[in-house]
This record gives sequence, C-alpha cells and structure tokens, in this order.
Amino acid sequence: MKKFLLSIFILAIAVSCEPPKENDTAFEMPAVEDIAMYQVNPRVFASENSLNAVASRIDSIRDLGVNVMWVMPIYPIGIEKGKNSPYCISDYKAIAPEFGTIDDFKKLTSTCHEKGMGIILDWVANHTAWDHPWVKEHPDWYTHDEKADTIIHPRPWDWYDVADLNYDNEEMRKAMIDAMKFWIVDVGIDGFRCDVADGVPADFWKDAIDQLRAAAGKRKIVMLAEGKRPDNFTIGGFDMNYGWDYKDSLVKVFDGAPASDLIAADKAEYDSLPAGKVKLRFTTNHDHATEKEPCVQFTNDRGAMAAYVASIFPHGGALIYGSQEVGYPEPINFFKYVPVDWSAKPDIYQEYKKLIGLYNEHPALRKGELTTYADPDVLVFEKSDGQEHFLVLVNVRNEEKTAQIPEKWIGHEAKDQMTDKGIQLEKTIVLSPFQYLILKPVHPSS
Repeated sequence: MKKFLLSIFILAIAVSCEPPKENDTAFEMPAVEDIAMYQVNPRVFASENSLNAVASRIDSIRDLGVNVMWVMPIYPIGIEKGKNSPYCISDYKAIAPEFGTIDDFKKLTSTCHEKGMGIILDWVANHTAWDHPWVKEHPDWYTHDEKADTIIHPRPWDWYDVADLNYDNEEMRKAMIDAMKFWIVDVGIDGFRCDVADGVPADFWKDAIDQLRAAAGKRKIVMLAEGKRPDNFTIGGFDMNYGWDYKDSLVKVFDGAPASDLIAADKAEYDSLPAGKVKLRFTTNHDHATEKEPCVQFTNDRGAMAAYVASIFPHGGALIYGSQEVGYPEPINFFKYVPVDWSAKPDIYQEYKKLIGLYNEHPALRKGELTTYADPDVLVFEKSDGQEHFLVLVNVRNEEKTAQIPEKWIGHEAKDQMTDKGIQLEKTIVLSPFQYLILKPVHPSS
C-alpha cells in the first residue's frame, strides 16, 4: 500500500509540473463587432529577429486598446523571380529566419493571449513563390496558359514573382487547408487575414473555414477576407471583409467631395451585409502606406485624426496599422526594413489610445444604431444603443466650418468625450480645421 501511495504521489507531482500545452489558455477572442485590430508589419520593428522585437513592444500595442493583432506573412520568402515580398511564400509551415523561429512565434502568440489579445496570421492562398516545392512536385496544382504547358502568374495583376494556384485541383485544396490547420492547432493562433480572398473561389473558403472552426474546437477563431465580394459572407463564411469603398470615399471627401458621400458609402457597404458581419475600416494599411501615410493623405496630423474618427465610429471595424500611432510621415515599403521611431509624436499615440478607449468603453459608439445628417463639409451622425446616446461631428475641411446641430440636441448641454469639457448646444456650432467632437448629453433624460 505504501508503495502504491508513493507512486500516486510521484505521478501527481509529475502531472502538476508538466508545462501547459500551447492551446491551454483562458483567453477568448472578442465578438467580431467588438474587435479593435492592430496590423503588425514585422519589417518596421527590426531588421532581424523582428518577432521578438514585436513582443518587446507588446505593452505599448496593447495599451492602445486593441484586442486583436494581425501579423503580416512571416513565412520563408521565394527567391526565384522574387522581389523580397512577404506575400511570395515558399513554405506554408515555416518561418523565415529574418523574422525568427517557430518558437519565437509561439511565444508571441502566448504573450498576446496573456495580455488579453488575439492573434491572427496573414494567409496567402491565391499564389505561391516559384520555388515553392509544389511547383515541381505538383505542377497540376497551378494554373497554366492556353497551351497548358506553362504555369502563369496571377492575372490580371503584374505579380510576376508568384505562381497562380489552380482551385480546380482538389488535392491542392486539401494541402492548403492542412497547412492552415497547422497554425490553428499546433501553434494556437486565433484565425487568419486572407490575402486576395476575392481571387479564390468562395466554396474553397467555406470548406477551409468549416474545417478550421472544427479543428479549433471550443476556441473561437476570426476570419478576415481581404476582399469585398458579398459571397465572402454568404458562401465563404468569413466574419469580416474590407471596407475598400468606404476608404476610397474617405479620401475623396477629404479632397473636397461632399461629406454626405461618406454616408452614402457607409450605407452601400452595410445595407446588404448579413447580420453579425463587419467591414474592416481603416485610414491606412500596408498597401496604402506604400504610397502615403495618413498624415500626408489627409493633409496633416489633424486631418489624419479626423479621418480616423470618420472611419471607425459609423460602424466599428477599427484597424490601426503599426506606425500610424506615432504619426510616421513617410511611405513604408513592406518589401524591406523601414525603421520607425516609436517615441515620435507621443500626443498622437495618446489620441489614438483615447479614441480606441472610447470605442471599447461605449458599445453604442462601435455598434450602436446609426442616424445620419447631411452636411457638405461636416460629417454629422448619432450613435445609440438604447442606453447611451452620442453625437459625432467631424470637420472634413482644413478650414473653419459651421455645422447645424440636430434639432433634438439644441438647447441641451453635452460633454465632449475627448476633453471632458461641457458644451451648451445652440442651433449651430463652429468647428476649427479638421476638428471633431464626440458628444454625450449631460442629462440624457432632459
């Protein structure tokens, strides 16, 4: 009996000392309508071992109020015909030495979870590098020219550094889904941002997403499509896709088009959107930042912040691209290392932090009912969820403008949520260049 009890005691100690499995975590992904996302381009964090550099800045990222980190591709990059693009992948189940090791990424994943953030990984299903093993081992997994003897690059784009995958091939589909499962099951990530989602058949996405959700078990995963096709949702099963058209309208409005065009763009994107789905809204991302950063695209820092308010509060889906929180002014070519001064413009960092804080604190602001008012120079809208009520005004011009106050707000006192200052509302209000106000009534019942 003593030997038996001793054996049980030793076994208990051994079990208690086992390290937790990668997927053992109390973290749960937020609901899709509650997501505030941060996009990580590893190449602005360090020239080498950049995954560890991202991990070293995790508190600064988390303190912005974001709850999901999207990491751009970190896989080995193709050399044949290559341009050093992270979207030119030669191995779906490995990590490029430039970024670190698989253990580094697992550590970043667990650190995100410990800090209360989910982590999703960029997935490139439309094409591979020319030196991906599949090209030689399975040439039938790729699209060929009219003569059926030469693999082609994706059309109609000029992406000559990558080979187009053939989604008529069932074996390729299985291999792709198997590779995606590796990151969900073995590494423990919380979903994918799927590159060129509109270039891949929706029925593939349905198969993949169904299998990924099954593989994740009780864990919730989030799937974001870089696309805007309706069947991203109706067939594919994605949770989010891109608000490309809203961003295009945002640029045109800040260049002089009527502010009411944003109302029309928002309506066009959400009128046909299935319940529970969300459009990702942004003022920049890795593609747009190669041309202009927000502080240039929207004239200056004040314009960039006004555009951000106009972007995230009508319907949520907030994104911050790593670098914009410090007002980085230059284009960022994500094909190479671009150092960012993370200590620059702390006032801009604090402003983003305050805005995302309001976004998180008040469900009405990110997902409440939207009521809009037409104005040529000021975006005016209300957000309400039955418990809280807000009036948001955004001057989209780099000059002073006067806006009409909605009738039911006239004569009431409201507090600006950014400054905590009270404002007695009259029939009109004068806004300085690119000024925005997020107002809440002081006496809601009055």
